[in-house]
Amino acid sequence: MRKVLGTLFFVIAISSHAYADTPDSAGAKAAVDHFLYGASINDAQIHGAFWADDLTYTSSRGTRFGRAELMSGMQGTTPIAEDQVTTWFSAEDVELKTYGETVIVNFTLISKNTDGDVIGRHYNSGVLVFRDNRWQAVNWNATAAAN
Repeated sequence: MRKVLGTLFFVIAISSHAYADTPDSAGAKAAVDHFLYGASINDAQIHGAFWADDLTYTSSRGTRFGRAELMSGMQGTTPIAEDQVTTWFSAEDVELKTYGETVIVNFTLISKNTDGDVIGRHYNSGVLVFRDNRWQAVNWNATAAAN
C-alpha cells in the first residue's frame, strides 16, 4: 500500500508540475497586452522582455530589421508617467492560434489619444514562442489598416 501511495503521489506531483509549466494562449494574450502597455509608456525594459533576440520585424513602412535595430530607438529612454502619455495602444479583434509552445497572434492595434479618440489602426501579426518561462515575439508584421 505504501508503494502504491508513494507512486501515486509521485505521478500527481509530476503531473501538476508539468501542468503549471505548460504555456497557454491566455498567457500569450497577457504578454501582448503587457507589451502594449509598455509601448504606451515607452518602457524599454518591457520592450526588451517581449522581443526575442532572433526577432524579425517587418514594419508598416515596408522595412525589415531585427531586435537590435528595434531596441536602438529605446536606448537612453525612461518610462513616462501614465498622466503624461499622449497615445495609448490596445488590441482589438484578437485571434490566437496555439501550436504547442508557439502562438500566432493576429489583432488590430488601436491607437487612442488622451480624449479616447481613435487616431490609428494597424493590423499586427506575430509569432510568439514560450522561452525562459515567458512569451517572446520571434516574428512580427505591422500593416496600416485601410480606411
